[in-house]
This record gives sequence, structure tokens and C-alpha cells, in this order.
Amino acid sequence: MTSAPSPRRTRCPAHPGRLLQDVVLPELRLSITDAAAQLRISRQTLHRILAGKAAITPEMAVRLGKFCGNGPGLWLRMQQAHDLWLAEQAMAEEIAHIPGHGRAA
Repeated sequence: MTSAPSPRRTRCPAHPGRLLQDVVLPELRLSITDAAAQLRISRQTLHRILAGKAAITPEMAVRLGKFCGNGPGLWLRMQQAHDLWLAEQAMAEEIAHIPGHGRAA
């Protein structure tokens, strides 16, 4: 018995830094320097997140959740969705040869 194929996303879910750069910082009218200071991180760290070059760690998710008032879960879920899509794309050929056994767990 094989499991039904999971629905494939054709586009990579946005890196959480994109939400920060495109929505949060403009809405708060904050510069990268000011936002970094309020988050108590370096400007370079925030810049790497905004550029999608650094992942949202659990610790960073706690900071962002407090900063935005929406809790850390959203930030971690966004990062997880982004990372999972990239992994599925990178491993597509390799996992094509792994047999499916339905819901084994």
C-alpha cells in the first residue's frame, strides 16, 4: 500500500525575513538599525535574516514574537516551511527511489 502523493508547492514559501522586510519594518516605520537595536541584535544579524541568508532560530523567534506581538510560533513555522521546501527540492531525485509504505507511524 502506498500513500497518496503530498500536494507539491510550485514556489518556495517565503523566508520569514521577507515578511520582516516587506511588511513589519515598513509598518513600524523602523530602519534596520533601529529594529536591530530594539531586538538587541547586531545590524549585521538582522541584515542576514532580511536577506534570507540566516535562519530564524528558536531564540530569534522568541525575540521576533515579542517584538511583533504574535509569539514565536509563527516565525518558526515560516522558517520550517521554507527549509522543508528547499530540502524536498534538493532531495527530489534521491527520495524518488524510496518506496512509500503508507502511514507506517
